[in-house]
Amino acid sequence: MTDSGLLKRELVGLFGHLQKIKTELAALNPPGAQDHFGSMSEQLDAIVGATESATNTIMESMESVSELMCEARAIAIDNQPLVQVFDKVEDRVNQVFEACSFQDITGQRISKIVNSLKFVEDRIKAVILTWGKDELTKLVVEIKKDEVDPDKALLHGPQLPGQGVSQADVDRMLGQDAIDKLFG
Repeated sequence: MTDSGLLKRELVGLFGHLQKIKTELAALNPPGAQDHFGSMSEQLDAIVGATESATNTIMESMESVSELMCEARAIAIDNQPLVQVFDKVEDRVNQVFEACSFQDITGQRISKIVNSLKFVEDRIKAVILTWGKDELTKLVVEIKKDEVDPDKALLHGPQLPGQGVSQADVDRMLGQDAIDKLFG
């Protein structure tokens, strides 16, 4: 096989893998829920948003705890053991605030991954689109033929109707929705 053929096979394989991951991510939605995530990057963006929202809730709650501790400290100013407990609680509140900085770093890292995924996916689509739907189908058929099949040595000549690699096999391998979107 030529280097060009190997490259085409690899790109089709990558495209198929990306489609499989998208399908798996979509399956994580609750049953009956609308699929709001058409791509991996949107899934990761949703993770960043959910993490940011949770972090904001944690920080707002800790601010309230800190304010309550200040009020309690003012009331119990003459009770030294209780003031020491309040100091320990305030230290823990500060530790929670420091720990919440993970969200910003996580968001930045995920954003870099999202941008990289979008770049790779766009480039793979662009290359595959230059081949056209017929060439893509030929490649998928070729890849499917090369898959390990215990009966492969027994097959000779043209396939009988209903046997061999069909368009349905091609559609299943890449996902007809993916092909339709690609060439739609």
